[in-house]
Amino acid sequence: MARGIPELGSAAVLLYRWTVVHESLTPAALSRAAAETGISEDESHRALDSLLDACLLQQVPATTGDPGVRWQPVSPQAAAGQLLSDRDAALRAQEESLRTQRRQIQEQHDGLAALMPVYLQARQHAFPQGTIDHLPDKFAVRTLLTQVIDSCRSEVLVSKDGGAFPPAALREALPRDLALLQRGITMRSLYQHATRFDQPTRTHAEDLVAAGAQIRTLPEVLPQMIIVDQVLALLPARSGGALIIREPDLLSYLLDVFERDWAHATPYATGPHAAHGVSQAMKQTILVMLAKGIKDDTIARRLGISLRTCRRHVSELLETLGARSRFEAGVIAERQGLTHHSASPPPPAHAPAMEVAPDTARPGPAPSCPACGASLPARTPGSTGRPARYCSPKCRSSAYRIRKSPRAALPEDNSARASRNQSPA
Repeated sequence: MARGIPELGSAAVLLYRWTVVHESLTPAALSRAAAETGISEDESHRALDSLLDACLLQQVPATTGDPGVRWQPVSPQAAAGQLLSDRDAALRAQEESLRTQRRQIQEQHDGLAALMPVYLQARQHAFPQGTIDHLPDKFAVRTLLTQVIDSCRSEVLVSKDGGAFPPAALREALPRDLALLQRGITMRSLYQHATRFDQPTRTHAEDLVAAGAQIRTLPEVLPQMIIVDQVLALLPARSGGALIIREPDLLSYLLDVFERDWAHATPYATGPHAAHGVSQAMKQTILVMLAKGIKDDTIARRLGISLRTCRRHVSELLETLGARSRFEAGVIAERQGLTHHSASPPPPAHAPAMEVAPDTARPGPAPSCPACGASLPARTPGSTGRPARYCSPKCRSSAYRIRKSPRAALPEDNSARASRNQSPA
């Protein structure tokens, strides 16, 4: 068994230093070394034994001119190599053995995981009414996903959350998705709005759109859902891996959820100004969450954006509304109907146009903004929120501050303001 490095006391250190200075040590010089270093005779002998055990002193072979015993000092690095070489070699052999065993275990695991499609197909045959199975790890998920995508016949639906996808995952997925589209398979994907502001993800999405894929975005989407040919769905599992859904009722529910989100999502447009409208929609969603009292970190996580970006949007909203706190911004937004989404999903293409009676088709006088006199935007048909009272958030904030001011004067009506503006200075 290999020896360990013995513990050296202060006497051994002093004796070792003396020997290094004098280049050697002899039994006759041991007493002089003890006297010069201030240690006793017994301590010098114990220190000598410790230095010999630690290989810090090495006995020099006797010569004709010097037949006595003499020890020469050895550097600590050389002593450590001499003492630990055997142990180091043994550990290296153990490491190599562990690597071999780990490689064998992984090969056996991969061999068994390759049988997962056979198991799932047999389960599907034994339970034609549908099953729910669990894949244990990412390797099994990747293997099954590759086989399922290769055997796809008509359509792949994807819902993926996150504001930025890992570049390595994008590089792996792009050839597979492009090959899928080249086979004429329909591919519809739902991403979050935040993906439009991440360069690698935006480039990936534009490549897919150019190849024929359909991509739309929402503030929030279902995390990591894939539906293949409307007969199989993959969902993430909390314990790792994924759930394989073949149960018809659950599949129907997931399809309904996807189609609902798809109808309300915004198509993925390209160009320098394509993300402007999406940015406004994200601010609207942040405003709704502020009114509910949701914290910044939760908002950022749900929208797939960084906490810094979220706080910048919140600061801009507070300034626009003229609010001094998040709570006040939520109250103002709620009172002014800004937390209600006024836009309704587009009607189906086959829906007939609604006829309007002649008496209702004639528009009446357009309402005007009480702050500046400009015309108010027309009310969207089917909207449930209260009609707009001001033409812009700036006028709304100005009117709100005037109402809260104790010295606020009564606002002029539109006719008085118009006559005053037309009068000469």
